[in-house]
Amino acid sequence: MTAIMEHFGSLADPRTKEHKIRHKIYDIIFITIAAVICGAEDWYEIEDYGKDNEAWLSTFLELPGGLPAHDTYNRLFSLFDPQALQQCFISWVQSMAQISQGQVVSIDGKQMRHSGEQGNKAIIHMVSAWSNENNMVLGQLKVNDKSNEITAIPALLDVLMLKGCWITIDAIGCQIEIAKKIKAVGAEYILAVKDNQKHLHDDIIEAFEQTAGAASAVQKNVGHGRIEKRTCRVITDMDWICSKDQWEGLKAIVEITSERTYKATGEKQIQVRHYISSINTTADAFNTAIREHWGIENKLHWVLDVCFNEDAGTKMAGCAAENFSFMNKVALNLLNQSDEKRGGKKLSIKRKRKKADRDKDYLLSLLAKAG
Repeated sequence: MTAIMEHFGSLADPRTKEHKIRHKIYDIIFITIAAVICGAEDWYEIEDYGKDNEAWLSTFLELPGGLPAHDTYNRLFSLFDPQALQQCFISWVQSMAQISQGQVVSIDGKQMRHSGEQGNKAIIHMVSAWSNENNMVLGQLKVNDKSNEITAIPALLDVLMLKGCWITIDAIGCQIEIAKKIKAVGAEYILAVKDNQKHLHDDIIEAFEQTAGAASAVQKNVGHGRIEKRTCRVITDMDWICSKDQWEGLKAIVEITSERTYKATGEKQIQVRHYISSINTTADAFNTAIREHWGIENKLHWVLDVCFNEDAGTKMAGCAAENFSFMNKVALNLLNQSDEKRGGKKLSIKRKRKKADRDKDYLLSLLAKAG
């Protein structure tokens, strides 16, 4: 009925006792996605959404066993294979996203802070890939309980099609093997460098201290009560880096100096950050690409915490928390594709969700944004 269900509606049913199955997977997934778009944050609220909208839902869903109860949603999402759900998610995203040469894709991790279980279950940590240009999550992967982002990032890169993209990652991803993996999938890297790679970091600092004529570019932004000046310097002489041969395709080192001036007080803050990259491009292009990385924090992680209240979620059974995270990201991707405005100003995610709950035509227009 909607384009998105062409990708999620065929998900294999994990329930084994067929004679006890009263609700179709298609119906359950559709109601869940619609409910989350409209503001639902847990299984009880999804159940309430279904019951409140039963007359509307019954016009296009079969609902052979009536509306599912909260336990049904919880049980089914705890049983879904996250890898199968990931395949559905990526298939759907690839039907919508336009991935082009030189597009920035940011990778970063986020904890779901209340997903643990009385000390018996580790807090879930998800690594996501974000495209600023498409304003979409491209994919996600759970970090294994006894592992970390360093092992999850290559696994995520394996399932995404990012050839030609510029991959930006914070300092935790500044690893020789991750750089190799990015190059192996046909992408390029811009990796933040801190003291977890101390010798590399020291080499970069010395290079910029000793090289006065490095290529540079300045960008200025005004907003949120402050003026920000970002100066980017680039060095392409890799002889400064003692370990240059270990970093696959290394072509540039980058320094960003951010100077923030708060208009109300005149206070200034200066921060210097360093990066390595397999790209030989202009200082202005590096300045823009590195600034885009913050989209994953501002447009994904912040929105999930503040608008979707994800950190407060306590979905503990089986794979429920991980799989519900996919539903949040489906909803966010769909909401981000809407250019709905009021008085010339684009609606916030919060207002879009409330509008979707009030206006079924608007909700259906969101669900149709795929394929």
